[in-house]
Amino acid sequence: MTTTVREELQDEFLSTLRKGQEIALDALKTLVETVQFVTPVMPAVRVPLADRLPTAHDVVAGANDFAEHLLANQRQFADEVISAVSPLLPGRDGEPAASVAKPAAARAGKPAAA
Repeated sequence: MTTTVREELQDEFLSTLRKGQEIALDALKTLVETVQFVTPVMPAVRVPLADRLPTAHDVVAGANDFAEHLLANQRQFADEVISAVSPLLPGRDGEPAASVAKPAAARAGKPAAA
């Protein structure tokens, strides 16, 4: 399977993004370790009904699930828009598509009115 320049650029972008994320995560872990070392232990705080709130992981998972559904919906919409307007797009050889070049009556199988 051959890869296109676009695919190579996308892979490079994602790789660079992941490296940046790893650097940020390492820095965050170092910060947390440092703060834990210099701060006193805090007593636990009980908040009423806090056990009914979603966890941070649940919130992130829910937001990403929503984003996936939204992106799938937008992809379907874009495909439908392209399909709807494709009769207006020129053919592959630069000429108008065959269905556009003919009068509407001819496309419907009726003779054109004189």
